Amino acid sequence: MTSTTFAARHIAPDISDQSHMLHTLGYGSLDEFIAAVVPDNIRRDNMALGEFTRGYSEEAAIARLREHADQNKVLKSFIGQGYYGTHTPAVILRNVLENPAWYTAYTPYQPEISQGRLEALLNYQQMIIDLTGMDIANASMLDEATAAAEAMTLALRNSKLKNDIFYVSEDIFPQTLEIIQTRAKPLGIEVRVSANLNDAITNDCFAVLVQYPAASGALNDYSELATAAHAQGKAVIACSDLLALTQLKSPGEWGADIVIGNTQRFGVPFGFGGPHAAFMATKDAFKRSMPGRLVGVSVDAQGNPALRLALQTREQHIRREKATSNICTAQALLAIMASMYAVYHGPDGLKKIGARVHRLTSSVAAALTAAHVAVVNTTWFDTLTLKVKDASALHHAAHVAGLNLRAIDAQHVGISIDETTTAADVHALLTLFDAVPVHHDADTIPAALRRESAFLTHPIFNTHHSEHAMLRYLRELSDKDLALDRTMIPLGSCTMKLNATSEMLPVTWPEFGQIHPFAPNSQTVGYRAMIQEVEAMLVAATGYAAVSLQPNAGSQGEYAGLLIIQKYHTSRGESHRNICLIPSSAHGTNPASAAMVGMSVVVVACDERGNVDVADLKAKAEQHSANLAALMITYPSTHGVFEKSITEICDTVHAHGGQVYVDGANMNAMVGLCAPGQFGGDVSHLNLHKTFAIPHGGGGPGIGPVCVAAHLEQFLPNLNAIGYQRDAHGIGAVSAAPYGSAGVLPITWMYIAMMGAAGLTEASKVAILSANYLAKCISEHFPILYTAENGLVAHECIVDVRGVKDTAGITVDDIAKRLMDFGFHAPTMSFPVAGTLMIEPTESEPLAELDRFITAFATIRAEIAQVEAGELPAEDNPLKHAPHTAAVVCANEWTHAYPREQAAYPVASLRTRKYWPPVARVDNVYGDRNLFCSCIPVSEYEA
Repeated sequence: MTSTTFAARHIAPDISDQSHMLHTLGYGSLDEFIAAVVPDNIRRDNMALGEFTRGYSEEAAIARLREHADQNKVLKSFIGQGYYGTHTPAVILRNVLENPAWYTAYTPYQPEISQGRLEALLNYQQMIIDLTGMDIANASMLDEATAAAEAMTLALRNSKLKNDIFYVSEDIFPQTLEIIQTRAKPLGIEVRVSANLNDAITNDCFAVLVQYPAASGALNDYSELATAAHAQGKAVIACSDLLALTQLKSPGEWGADIVIGNTQRFGVPFGFGGPHAAFMATKDAFKRSMPGRLVGVSVDAQGNPALRLALQTREQHIRREKATSNICTAQALLAIMASMYAVYHGPDGLKKIGARVHRLTSSVAAALTAAHVAVVNTTWFDTLTLKVKDASALHHAAHVAGLNLRAIDAQHVGISIDETTTAADVHALLTLFDAVPVHHDADTIPAALRRESAFLTHPIFNTHHSEHAMLRYLRELSDKDLALDRTMIPLGSCTMKLNATSEMLPVTWPEFGQIHPFAPNSQTVGYRAMIQEVEAMLVAATGYAAVSLQPNAGSQGEYAGLLIIQKYHTSRGESHRNICLIPSSAHGTNPASAAMVGMSVVVVACDERGNVDVADLKAKAEQHSANLAALMITYPSTHGVFEKSITEICDTVHAHGGQVYVDGANMNAMVGLCAPGQFGGDVSHLNLHKTFAIPHGGGGPGIGPVCVAAHLEQFLPNLNAIGYQRDAHGIGAVSAAPYGSAGVLPITWMYIAMMGAAGLTEASKVAILSANYLAKCISEHFPILYTAENGLVAHECIVDVRGVKDTAGITVDDIAKRLMDFGFHAPTMSFPVAGTLMIEPTESEPLAELDRFITAFATIRAEIAQVEAGELPAEDNPLKHAPHTAAVVCANEWTHAYPREQAAYPVASLRTRKYWPPVARVDNVYGDRNLFCSCIPVSEYEA
């Protein structure tokens, strides 16, 4: 790579650095080394990327993508249907969405170095609790439709009724209904759609779901329905709208048990469908079984308030095949944006925005009625359904005028007003109907449904309303955290590579950010051209035949892939195939996803090197041959090894009629070197938020495209409810928009377009080289648990620290927390083996950072040796009390057996580059026993 190419800037170790690492490992060239790591029988010769093969410069890539953007048409949207125009406050746009301190942060599994994003997410939970009137809320869901499906299964597993019937209001967003139906079918849940919800009272069901406000715009009082349902032990789920809830009685006040919805209209752009943070709030009785992540308040070692992810067993992959959900990521970055929107505007600001939207809607309704246009719904917050003579002609006229209306049917259209609607927009809208504006100030919300209760009363929502105050608050929070802009995040299985600035720039272009997901195809030519190119890029990288970008997380990609496999078997008259073989080393979302589609999991053993036990696989494939549906296998393995037997494994499964699902979580080690679609895979999902440069954002957004071989292409997902049909044989929708979180796809397009085939291949090679260099150097201090026969690993390695627990009483937690004192995010802890650390450096970390990490491990091992030799007490040493805050180190009293200097500056370089954790070690047990998941009272801070 020449020093001027983007690839050379993305791949941090230069030729000199690579030579040093290769010399350390005993190899003369990078190609010789890679030949020793990647088995010959799966190596590929080339990766054809078409026009992108050579790679564009940053400037040329921006110009090329601009051509696509310019093909899109940004019309004024009145479509609504769960997606609304919104103003992203510039201070939030610049200092959250465009700020690497926020978008390169990782999921806050290590709370001591995540207090900033945890506080932002706690604010989010408080915002949802207040507006919905519920007892507890989680820290975001993937999108509104999947949140509704999760609510359905939550209600079922908490129900004491002996039936599996679920009633859904007919007046619901169509994409939400389709997702519910997709999710219900493999679980054996019967979905009944009804225009008369009294059917749910007079017939058996475990729960009923309503839309509030309804899809038509109508405002219905569901209090009597809730009372009757509760009398029969049935749950009530409300799909709601946060801005509407600034004006409407909260669902909690009229009796809802679970409330879900989308926070998109709180400052998050359309993005052609996402990413957007959905929410889920429930009554207290459901808190222990609510899906998703939950931020809670605990205390640290000094007794101070400290935030953490509460009830961590809620992370469903820990439950494996007993999981009730496969959620592994959330939409943290978008939830943070939405929470800051509420913090910035405060309750009064939100009320004004909501009141203005309602007032404009009422004015439009009055004007249309005066012009003899039939307004179907007699109540509304922001949406009107109109009966017209010729909807098609009206849509055409609207497009000519620069407006998009909601398409319903040949005689009905919908109109939704939002925060961005201006007087000029209203005038243009009314002109379509030969109507003239009518002054209308009256509040037309029925008295029984008007909001009287207060919300967002906590000081955090009543303090930061000036831009200066907001700017400083955002900076205060980001200063508490460690993200990629400060340090390597060496998490195995969760590649945290560079998210280059040029990749991020197009995300906020209006031609990508301000496109409604259900806009007509004639307005999205450029978007869909870019999407087709991303699909082609991923086909080239994986060796498969086709890709769907609809899944908006890796877990959703897994789920879609297994549904595709099921549909394939059904199409061949083999719907009885329901056994899924999964190695014991697999990431827990694999068995969780299998359980969600109704498959039975059979675990395959691994050998002492962490490889799949081929003999056990063959035996179980033979045993379950008649019913074998699939094998789910991660490659390279979760243990960080390229298994030579992978082709034999795939052949065995195929011989017994099964399909091979290759989990693409570790694709970062394969791009350009080998391809799952070529060595035996039938289906894979990819994590674009890992291998293909989309930022992790503190726990999301993610995209999990599902890639399939040619014989499965016809089964890729549709979204028939809004007219997106890829193939008549396709599975139902798995996300609420046809292309999922399309708003961040420009990042992956830019990454691949700039890297080119050679750059992507080089990145894989250097990622593997960096991992082996770390493994070799760290092995001088701690053993590496799994390697190939030649002692090499793939793109990650597992460091076995279990031995020092016996010799010094030091745990994996102690080492992880001590790394924070060195300014490092801890590696992946206790996965896939308890008591170990899994490390993945990626190709974008410089040699100097790798060496700094090695020095930290060497220093920590020396401190452990002090404990082993009796030079430091077993319970009073720098590891047991890590991390050390500035307050502790600077306190007047110091009683520890080791000096302050060792606590704060274990290596000399920290004197000029020091990160101070804002809290001491967090007490997880206290937090679980005293579950508290809303904003901390100010008195606690003052105390």
